[in-house]
Amino acid sequence: MSSARLFTLFQKIVASFALLALVSGCTTSSTPEQVLSVPASPQKYAAIVVDARTGKQLFEMNSTAPRFPASLTKMMTLYLMFEALESGRLTKETQMPVSVHAASQPPTKLRFRPGETIDVDTAIRALAVKSANDVAVAVAEYLGGSEEAFAAAMTAKARQVGMRGTVFRNASGLPDEAQHTTARDMAVLGLALRTHFPQYYYYFSATDFMFRGKLVRGHNDMLGRVPGVDGIKTGYIRASGFNIVTSYDAGGKRLVVVVMGADSARERNAHAEMLLQRALSPSPAKPQFAFSDR
Repeated sequence: MSSARLFTLFQKIVASFALLALVSGCTTSSTPEQVLSVPASPQKYAAIVVDARTGKQLFEMNSTAPRFPASLTKMMTLYLMFEALESGRLTKETQMPVSVHAASQPPTKLRFRPGETIDVDTAIRALAVKSANDVAVAVAEYLGGSEEAFAAAMTAKARQVGMRGTVFRNASGLPDEAQHTTARDMAVLGLALRTHFPQYYYYFSATDFMFRGKLVRGHNDMLGRVPGVDGIKTGYIRASGFNIVTSYDAGGKRLVVVVMGADSARERNAHAEMLLQRALSPSPAKPQFAFSDR
């Protein structure tokens, strides 16, 4: 498919989100099959399931409520990296310096020393697989001049692709009270990454990569565990709970599932898998959810 046709399809998907928001507050049925426990409080939990081929919303709960993105933020950091690769501003061999500020970021990180450099290909893998905070800042400073300027560019790009409820304040997703997003916006970003950069989407399918002779393993346990799942990103800070954007592509179906605010990675993954299985069911029953009070 040509890039023009891909962009047109993506515009239709974003438009369909807007229409659904007007005509439907939630796709859950008033007569659900059963009550299922949500592994989070209502103040943190949000979820959405979208048919990536049509833009149809298959399920949502709290999908436009503000939430902390945590390391899902790095999806936009990667989006701007992919744009820079396409424009020729970066190559995969470009060396980016690591500043004192970048090296000082808290884990998860690759533990660079100030003055060292990282090539773009390794940086992409470090962000997509390991969610390295020191690398996110190094990328932001290289492309934006400063992390603050890069975060402003991230927010501007969010508006351009149809993310109406997102503000970025840093490139990593580390805690910042002014940084917020929505489950819907994260689904839009997941769709945009695949639509606009299919040639780079394989990075989100990686479960590990080699760095300085050592195998670095990732955090996304949905990969390799759930057939058809091919990405894309996890995230966690205490204020957000455990978040995930998951893509599925198999059997002629393509879905994006977002779960935010779970109490653990295991519960988040189980909940995302449950939503995925119900969306793939021939006649999925619409569940009612009960929140835990933890």
